[in-house]
Amino acid sequence: MNSEPTQVPMRPVLNIVLLEPEIPPNTGNVARLCAATRSALHLIEPLGFKLDDTTLRRAGMDYWRHVVWRRWAHWQAFAAALPSDARLWFVEGGGPLRYDQAPFSVGDYLVFGRETAGLPLALLESARDRWLHIPMAHPEARSLNLSNCVALVAYEALRQLGYP
Repeated sequence: MNSEPTQVPMRPVLNIVLLEPEIPPNTGNVARLCAATRSALHLIEPLGFKLDDTTLRRAGMDYWRHVVWRRWAHWQAFAAALPSDARLWFVEGGGPLRYDQAPFSVGDYLVFGRETAGLPLALLESARDRWLHIPMAHPEARSLNLSNCVALVAYEALRQLGYP
């Protein structure tokens, strides 16, 4: 993994945002997805691991050098740096809109929360019209793996945008 974050370009196709991720292999898998889709990755601290964690590097394999990513000290720093026209989609259970019903645009931000706690309710309630959920048929299933959720939503957005 490169030791310093890569400056995020003005308008990547998508921006993947992980708010306080806790599990290194999930973040590594998301980094690999970002490299494959030319999406920018935003990691918002605190992280539940060190960026030099072996499992993080192993999950991302040798893809880290192809990932455009940035580390943020906290949500407020990230939010303050957003372009004025930024559109954030918050992915969390209970959202009023199914993820495949969102009208995605180039440059959108797909925001995912911690593996154990999800996204803070205050963020979700401030953006109810951009709060997405992934349906699950079994009522006893609590959640899906974070990297799987990122892949589902990112590839739906790319499909809508006509990207290969």
